Amino acid sequence: MKKFLAIFLLALPLVAGCSENEQQTTGNEERENSVDEPKNHRYEVLAENLETPWSITKLENTFYLTERTGSIVKVENEKTDRQSVKFEKEISTASEAGLLGFVLAPDFLESHRAYAYYTYEDNSGQFNRIITLRLEDNVWREESLLLDKIPSGPYHHGGRLEIGPDEKLYATAGDASESDMAQDPNSLGGKILRMNLDGSIPNDNPFLNSYIYSYGHRNPQGITWSSDGTLYAGEHGNDANDEINIIEAGQNYGWPIIEGPEEQEGMVSPQFTSGDEETWAPSGMDYYDEKLYVAALRGSAVLEFDLGTGEYHELITGLGRIRDVLIEDDILYFISNNTDGRGTPQQNDDKLYRIPLSELN
Repeated sequence: MKKFLAIFLLALPLVAGCSENEQQTTGNEERENSVDEPKNHRYEVLAENLETPWSITKLENTFYLTERTGSIVKVENEKTDRQSVKFEKEISTASEAGLLGFVLAPDFLESHRAYAYYTYEDNSGQFNRIITLRLEDNVWREESLLLDKIPSGPYHHGGRLEIGPDEKLYATAGDASESDMAQDPNSLGGKILRMNLDGSIPNDNPFLNSYIYSYGHRNPQGITWSSDGTLYAGEHGNDANDEINIIEAGQNYGWPIIEGPEEQEGMVSPQFTSGDEETWAPSGMDYYDEKLYVAALRGSAVLEFDLGTGEYHELITGLGRIRDVLIEDDILYFISNNTDGRGTPQQNDDKLYRIPLSELN
């Protein structure tokens, strides 16, 4: 099955080069994503003119979208409000960096608290940190620091935040363009991290006194759980070989020793891989009805992975780079990411879209 998945080709436009950034890191000029005509679907645009959006969070009828430039966009009742964020550190403008992951606290309606992941720069260097934010008078203010000094570099910041069914906070951390970090048990780089909502280390984490939940990751940017509690993560490969993995506590996912369909004892190979001739650059992801829905940047699509059949295909194309997806009540929401310097912005990009999944079958 792994061999079949590794060679199964998506009907994607063939893209020479690597995942989201590798053409820059290897000295080649990155090609901009071209925008094809969208399939004949009637998408509803809920918000537009977004500035490099990164994540979608929804509570009842209100959306909160992070922008890498350091703002949070509130979308409610067809109205868009760009809310400012007061950070304790200077937000970084490095490639792929900025305000990334964001999730509301379970008691947000009472506490007005949320969790955020952002890249910053100060006299000690460039790092990522996980914080809480509190909303007061339409302004978000950094309230408390949960975890600091997550490695950062020219690329590969990770950045996704999600609260799991176990009520723990999970974060994806990239290898900061230093691949050896992913195998280093003393580094937070190239890992999936897990913490209590107050920032403390859970007693049942797989490594003693460590936030590390799994390791051997290159640049994971999406995580989600199936209905039975299985954790899935998407990961950027090096020159294709992107991955969708089942994540288990304490396991080693191989980077930089193995990638894609490669196997080695003591390391976990992916459930799905793009193989060495295709690239997705998977970002945000969600689960619904035995399928994974994954935002693809270089793939310029929303991809649907069928966990029952082991097959996958493009569900949405023609709108350029897609950064994040969210599914609620059979409705698919997703944001384009054409204003990040690597895409071809269309009129009024970037946008938050809505479409019922029933219209895509």
